[in-house]
Amino acid sequence: MAARGDVGGAHGPIGMLAAMTRIVAGFAGSLTLQVPRSGTRPTSDRVREAIFSALEARDALAGARVLDLYAGSGALGLEAASRGAASVVLVERAKPAAAVCRRNADALLRAARDARPPRIDVVARSVRSHLEHDSAGGYDVVFSDPPYELGDGELAADLAALMPLLAPDAIVVVERSARSPEPEWPAGIEPDRRRDYGETTVWWADAAPGPDPDADADRQPVTPFQSS
Repeated sequence: MAARGDVGGAHGPIGMLAAMTRIVAGFAGSLTLQVPRSGTRPTSDRVREAIFSALEARDALAGARVLDLYAGSGALGLEAASRGAASVVLVERAKPAAAVCRRNADALLRAARDARPPRIDVVARSVRSHLEHDSAGGYDVVFSDPPYELGDGELAADLAALMPLLAPDAIVVVERSARSPEPEWPAGIEPDRRRDYGETTVWWADAAPGPDPDADADRQPVTPFQSS
């Protein structure tokens, strides 16, 4: 299981460590990860496998820049790192959970051995604060698995703040309760599909393509009609 979070406030304090989870595939396959005992909502193995099967089918992970929002234990972002992402940013507000992310990231990097290690950064701040101050951007894959209690308006504001940070053709994966409505997508992010897994719904979206400058350059000017 992958544990998720941004748990300060909405989910309460983090306790001792719970049962472990593991990386499924890639250079760190079978690596055991720590998971906070409380304050995070676990993503089931079934959902995580479905997400990564779909991403690999689209060849979306090799060399990708990945952003993991409400990271919890960091398991989704670290799974992406193991499977070929070039860099991963784990955003987790709760300091104890962010410390778990750092320990898990260190363990994954040690497992790299002969593989070229990815860059992994852990950001201990709120999702909104990170999105508003992220000066790098260019993310190819974004995971957002907020607490189910997060309001629809707050999620919409997160997505609006995320949009300018997306690379062309970026993929956005949002996990919500099956009882929650479809996220309110901002201009620049286009919904693709939804997949339901019991009480969990995964929403897929893509960065909307921008205007094609080559198409504008190739367009011939229209000569006004003049009557004789």
